[in-house]
Amino acid sequence: MSKRKGVSADEKRNRMLQLFYEKKEFFQLKELEKIAPREKGIIAQSVKDVVQNLVDDGLVDTEKIGTSVYFWAFPSKAKHAKTRQLETLTEKLESATKKLKTVKENVDAAKVGREPTDERNEILKKLAELKTKEADLLKEIQKYQDSDPEVLDKMKAQTEVAKEAANRWTDNIFAVKSWCKNKFFIEESVLDKQFEIDPELDYID
Repeated sequence: MSKRKGVSADEKRNRMLQLFYEKKEFFQLKELEKIAPREKGIIAQSVKDVVQNLVDDGLVDTEKIGTSVYFWAFPSKAKHAKTRQLETLTEKLESATKKLKTVKENVDAAKVGREPTDERNEILKKLAELKTKEADLLKEIQKYQDSDPEVLDKMKAQTEVAKEAANRWTDNIFAVKSWCKNKFFIEESVLDKQFEIDPELDYID
């Protein structure tokens, strides 16, 4: 003889809601514990948990009158709940669409009458050159670190000059980004992406 398959939690919820919708009455828990096993195949021991679960999800209403607690749910409640959910999701979608449109408009406005591309490329090119020069100088210093102190001092001085120049160009980039953010209210990540600026760009220590 095959073993009887149990009823899943979701199926119990659906059957319990069906019971409320069909009866369209107010019930106490003890009444449901008698009716649900007989008409919907939900064991009495699980009725309380199933009903409470539906109450927590707002699908079943409950009210204490005197010393008794009553439960009820009508088909119209489920319809209204789905309608409210649809309205909420629609509002969120409209809000997100408006925000995206505003961001796009701000980015477009930042481009109008301003062509910073050539200047940006020049700054980044100069910065890359200075960083490369600094790296070469550091290698040279490493080679002469145990040699002539005067050569070493000269290399260090050249490195400092290169470092200051690189940081100066970096400061210029940050200043331009700050002006764009304050003027057009554009997020920094949008500026970095739009103008191909490395998000990791920082001063040289």
